[in-house]
Amino acid sequence: MYKTKRLERKNGIIAGVAAGIGDRYNIDPVWIRLLFLLALAPGGVPGVLLYLVLWVLMPKA
Repeated sequence: MYKTKRLERKNGIIAGVAAGIGDRYNIDPVWIRLLFLLALAPGGVPGVLLYLVLWVLMPKA
């Protein structure tokens, strides 16, 4: 039976959020980090707020 991966923080650069998302969806964490950087462009708040919310909500692996 196929078992899906859980969305959880991994050992990463800052808090492991991008590494966890990348692991869950089989994407290189560098691309996730670039998306967070792009989210910083419209004033910084969306990217930082999203990262902080995920940091709090995602369990540590």
